Amino acid sequence: MSEQNESHHYSMIFEWDPRDGIYVVTAPDLPGCRTHGRTLEEAVPQGQDAIDSWIRHWGCPIPPPRYFDEETADEPWQPRVATAAGTER
Repeated sequence: MSEQNESHHYSMIFEWDPRDGIYVVTAPDLPGCRTHGRTLEEAVPQGQDAIDSWIRHWGCPIPPPRYFDEETADEPWQPRVATAAGTER
């Protein structure tokens, strides 16, 4: 597997928008990375394409993906905050 493909394991959140009749796709680890699809089958590849495009055009530096952690699975999702030293909290 190439280094580029390894970096594309980002989570996507799918939310139904009843006003527009679409699934809104958000990649929470990539600020502003959002797209949509009329069906889930359309939304999944749209989300993957949005992630690829974000990394190609905006990702400098590319934030590491957040992975599922069974110990914290029941805690509310918290956005990562970059500090001046480049670390996260």
